Amino acid sequence: MTKEAYIEKIIQSEWMAFDQVKNKDGRASCQDDWDTFSIMRKSQYLVWPLSLLESYYQDISSAEQTGRNLIMEKYARMMESTAPQEYKELEAQLPPLSEECKRMINEMVSIQTAWMEEFALRYPRLASQARVIHSSEDSLNRTSYETYLRGELSTYSEHTLLAYGRFIVERFQKGGNLAEEIMEQTVRLYGYHTLEEAEHSCLQN
Repeated sequence: MTKEAYIEKIIQSEWMAFDQVKNKDGRASCQDDWDTFSIMRKSQYLVWPLSLLESYYQDISSAEQTGRNLIMEKYARMMESTAPQEYKELEAQLPPLSEECKRMINEMVSIQTAWMEEFALRYPRLASQARVIHSSEDSLNRTSYETYLRGELSTYSEHTLLAYGRFIVERFQKGGNLAEEIMEQTVRLYGYHTLEEAEHSCLQN
């Protein structure tokens, strides 16, 4: 399959899984917002290499075959920070993570959180419309970039984590900023040509 085909299949699978997530307080409005969901997910996958998309698509396919919902698991993982007491009740239902996987996740989260901090300094108005950055800012109704990322990486297979880690290290060694690259894709999907144009638009609104 082409990169575009993998992205489309991944997003469609994630959307179906997202639709099945049960919330304690009822269905969330974002579960009916395909446009925003598709833009947010596509922005991320457009910057991934084909090999990483292939690996993650295999994760999704394997999960579907065994009855797992990776989106549900992602949100459950986030609750370790946003709702610790409720997380304790769910923890035993989640696949255990090896110490090596935890180590890799923490290292990647640290790098990407620093990238988001850099992005926020360069584009403060755009950053203000995104998630808060740090897990220390989490609350029951607010999930930070750091916590969201850790939850998502915790659903990846070890094979995908290793592929993702190589991708992150490569970007880091080349002086790149993945957070900025993803945000650039986001603003383009919303109709802007550049991050600067989108930042200026925030100033006018």
